[in-house]
Amino acid sequence: MAHPNAHPVIAVQGAGATAAATLLGQGPARIPTGGKIRAGIKVLTKKAASESRAKAIYDQGVAEGQSFEQIERAITAALPDLKTPLVPRNVPWFTVRAQDFPNPEIAREILEIYGEDRGEGRRLYRFPVVFPSDYWQTVMPHELAAWGTHDKHYWSQYSADGRVRHCMCHAPVPVDDTGRRMIRLFGGRKTVVREDNGGLCEPEACREYQLRQCNLTGRFLFFIPGIRSISAFELHTNSFYAMNAAIQKFETVGFLRGGRISGFLDRQGTPFYLTKKLMEVAHIDEQGRAVRVPQWIIDLEAPVDVTALLRENEDAETALAQAQLATQVLQGCPAEAGAEPLPPDVADVQAMTAADAASADEPPLRDGRPSFEQLMVRVQAYGIAPERYQAYADRRWGRGWKINPNGR
Repeated sequence: MAHPNAHPVIAVQGAGATAAATLLGQGPARIPTGGKIRAGIKVLTKKAASESRAKAIYDQGVAEGQSFEQIERAITAALPDLKTPLVPRNVPWFTVRAQDFPNPEIAREILEIYGEDRGEGRRLYRFPVVFPSDYWQTVMPHELAAWGTHDKHYWSQYSADGRVRHCMCHAPVPVDDTGRRMIRLFGGRKTVVREDNGGLCEPEACREYQLRQCNLTGRFLFFIPGIRSISAFELHTNSFYAMNAAIQKFETVGFLRGGRISGFLDRQGTPFYLTKKLMEVAHIDEQGRAVRVPQWIIDLEAPVDVTALLRENEDAETALAQAQLATQVLQGCPAEAGAEPLPPDVADVQAMTAADAASADEPPLRDGRPSFEQLMVRVQAYGIAPERYQAYADRRWGRGWKINPNGR
């Protein structure tokens, strides 16, 4: 479940300005979504596959790019005796269907840019993603939930202090004093703590969970580089292994990047990648035995040089030193900040002398870049102590900046 503070931070322009309270702005910030990428496919059950009409509807729906929900509804409408004509199938690729996007052209673009043909047609096996928030709880929301045909019946939610997990449900719609008319609700249906089990979410004592009606469900929220959309895309998963492994990688990258997982991972514009990996997954069968079966599990990749991520955040002192150096360069003033101004003629002579001395003492360029000795000469020419500049550079780029232009 999401952490109580796991919401995108919204910056308000203006010095010290605070956002005014509004009628629709009191809820938690949410990331709007504009399309689904699915982790697998659905196929006909044995009973449905034996019906020629069901098979024809399924083949036509797949060919037209319909969602599996649309295909399933069409089959049940034509053959009411088939209650659940489709079942999920685990495959090594992701499913991108036109009807899962408000703009069907986006599905075509994703497959065209990132799809591969590995012998089974053009499929989406691996694609880059960029997350819009630094809180993994926001970009990978998850919960225990029991779904009905049209809506969610029960779901888990943590208390404000994060210590107690409650079982929530929708409150009954209230009626007026006459008991005949439903009261019109503003802002949607209200939620309350479920009365059963004392309002606690305890899977081992939950009837719905034991009947497999309540299950772990989650989704990744992300943008795809090169795909134009103001709304994020979502990828649903019910895999504990996939979500648990993703959390570990989110926390590792966040630790290396000073708490950041949003945006590109390094200066070269490296993103995360979503792909699938074949793993031996353990589960408990009906006899209580641990059974391992192979499954394609969603895998979050971060293909970056870890040493390049080991950098500290720019603190106030670093920012001030950088601003001071930039000001000196723009003003053409090599003197230390706070020094007494010199007469124009004396200042011109000293500036020319410092520049000439720097040029004369500089060692030759190495591979088109200034050497460390050259850099220190220039630093001194601008009136900055070499020790102070090196301390700043170590904080800004890591100790490897002297030998690696990319730092660390």
